Amino acid sequence: MIKTNVLIIGGGAAGIVAALTAKSNYPDKDVTIVRKEEKTLVPCGIPYIFGTLESVEKDVISNDILKKSGINLVIDEITSVDLGPKIAKTRGGEELAFEKLILATGSRPVVPPIKGADKENVFQVKKDFRYLSTMRERIKESQDIVIIGGGFIGVEFADELRKLGKNVSIVEMLPNVLYASFDDEFCEMAEAELRRVGVDVYTNSQVKGITGGKSVEGVRLSNGKNLNADLVIVAAGVRPNTELAERMGLKVSRYGIEVDEYMRTSHPDVFAVGDCAEKRDFFTRKPKLTLLASVATAEARIAGANLYKIRAFKQFKGTLGIFATKVGNLSLGAAGLIERSARAEGFEYVVGRSDVPDKHPASLPETSEVSAKLIFTKQGGFFLGGQLAGGDTVGEMINLIGFAIESDYTAAKYINLQIGTHPLLTPAPTAPATIKAAEDALRKIYQ
Repeated sequence: MIKTNVLIIGGGAAGIVAALTAKSNYPDKDVTIVRKEEKTLVPCGIPYIFGTLESVEKDVISNDILKKSGINLVIDEITSVDLGPKIAKTRGGEELAFEKLILATGSRPVVPPIKGADKENVFQVKKDFRYLSTMRERIKESQDIVIIGGGFIGVEFADELRKLGKNVSIVEMLPNVLYASFDDEFCEMAEAELRRVGVDVYTNSQVKGITGGKSVEGVRLSNGKNLNADLVIVAAGVRPNTELAERMGLKVSRYGIEVDEYMRTSHPDVFAVGDCAEKRDFFTRKPKLTLLASVATAEARIAGANLYKIRAFKQFKGTLGIFATKVGNLSLGAAGLIERSARAEGFEYVVGRSDVPDKHPASLPETSEVSAKLIFTKQGGFFLGGQLAGGDTVGEMINLIGFAIESDYTAAKYINLQIGTHPLLTPAPTAPATIKAAEDALRKIYQ
């Protein structure tokens, strides 16, 4: 029997960060990760292994960081956990005794009930080295590729595969791609850029069937249109992987394993982090599915710090949902509530907007216009959310919006921020995009 103080089940981003944080906060404790996979991947890098990264191997997270930190790694699968004696059993027949347990079992792809989804050359987006290696080889051999799902993964796959000269189509059942994360005008910018770079986009469309013999030959849509396809990628989302937690008798909802602000489950010595853990909205406290590596690692740091001592400064306040992506030459970012969600939840709000070049003077090479949309409460002018579109500067600018939301900033406080600027790196100090948008909102608040 292996004896360890802290056992972590799952070795993705959340599991690794939980282990490192636990070892950092409790250096005298023995920490062990058990995971099924020989190699673990950077989840956000998966769409890029098919072109930009040139191989699946270049998306692998090295185990060296675990070894250097004195963390044990066991390649096996935990099949059962008895919380009475605190013993976990593996498929390989090993037993592990523990004091504290962190579940980081991740998520599984959602596969809609589509006729023909079992044909050859129909792939899901799995965090599996061998599976993705096979998928990469099949993509090389294919020319007509249909992606089912227009969320972040579907859009990023489409943008990457079109660079390889493939004929790529996205089929999305909602009114726009990225519909869950952005308001219509930003979704439409993304769709326009996808079409500009050669991707066919079919929104308000459902897949009725995948056609062909043993292998894929086409995709039939709800409007009767048939798309040629010799490969299909199903990117219709994921669901929390809670099977082990359910067998352990922990409280579980359809949103994941129930946890408190310290990431503790219904058992005081069991924590859950990452995609398998239930998320709650920062503003409404309603459960929601926001499965992001950035959220997972934030949760992992909180769990790792609170294993043996509750540290009041390390608690999870709720999921903001800070997103960033890139399509062609267009970068997009969102944080907090979009206007559609604020309206649905009954918030009284105002919207501030600006369109500002991201360099100064705007005649500098590679200057892009940044479109900013910020949402504030009508009373008090507190941040509710923000969306940005423009050049690569958007990726870090949206993090500033996330910070402002979490820090209870108001529009009045935000416009007085002292900021650093440089002609090649930022908008002019006279007109930063997000500050101009905040000023626009303030005029509406006090008019």
